[in-house]
Amino acid sequence: MSTVVSKDGTTLAFDRIGEGPAVILVDGALCHRSSGPNGPLAALLAERFTVYTYDRRGRGDSGDTAPYAVEREVEDLEALIAEAGGSASVYGISSGAALALEAAERGLAISKLALYEAPFIVDDSRPPVPRDYRAQISDLLAAGRRGDTVKYFMRRAVGLPALVVAMMRFMPAWSGLTAVAHTLAYDAAVVAGTQSGEPLPAGRWASVTLPTLVAVGGKSPAWMHNAMTAVADALPDARHRTLKGQTHIVKPQALAPVLIDFFTGSEQFSGHGSDRISAVGLPGSSGQHASGGQSR
Repeated sequence: MSTVVSKDGTTLAFDRIGEGPAVILVDGALCHRSSGPNGPLAALLAERFTVYTYDRRGRGDSGDTAPYAVEREVEDLEALIAEAGGSASVYGISSGAALALEAAERGLAISKLALYEAPFIVDDSRPPVPRDYRAQISDLLAAGRRGDTVKYFMRRAVGLPALVVAMMRFMPAWSGLTAVAHTLAYDAAVVAGTQSGEPLPAGRWASVTLPTLVAVGGKSPAWMHNAMTAVADALPDARHRTLKGQTHIVKPQALAPVLIDFFTGSEQFSGHGSDRISAVGLPGSSGQHASGGQSR
């Protein structure tokens, strides 16, 4: 484990493996270096890249300086990019994809951007998050109800059935999820304004002109496909890929080759629009799936 200090003095823990151009991986909700999909993914990418995984603030071995603001998390990523040599490709999954997109919009030195299933809700193919979602998360945390905070997130943001959520507290990973429950308020801030069931704000990411890979799992629900299509349409230089057979819990073995091709420039798709690959057997809007820690 290594550390870097962000602009506000927060110490961030990170791991660095491999050799080659720098790639930074950004986790989604409730995940960090020792719990989530990016560790196994980093191991597969390390043959071609110097790969950085880090604990977002408030998680794992990283600090958590108050008050929280999305700008501070962008500065955290900026500190990692500086540590990586001043420029890096960035991959983000779920809320980490939303954070990476925010960082690109703010002009960080990102050479290429890859996004997997940012949890935006852009139409009526699933219910939006409640209007008071952020307030409910804050109230539950203020009352010390960490387990209930995770359950509320799983029900209202992820959209898992009540029975599945009720059973989660018996899973071995439950204590790990509740340990970082307070960071669900941070993820809610990162995705604020994008989960109302309305189209993405016009021109929101028009300034993000760098090459961007926008990916979704072939077995993910329709609302997620619709969201990622909307993201690809909103970006000036997007390549849209559907990973056959994958869900939100994407397998590193399926994702790594796509990222390698994109980051090395050897992928066969170039130019906005022509990269769009239709998903086969697109599931209906009711096709939810368990998060298992790789949360939105």
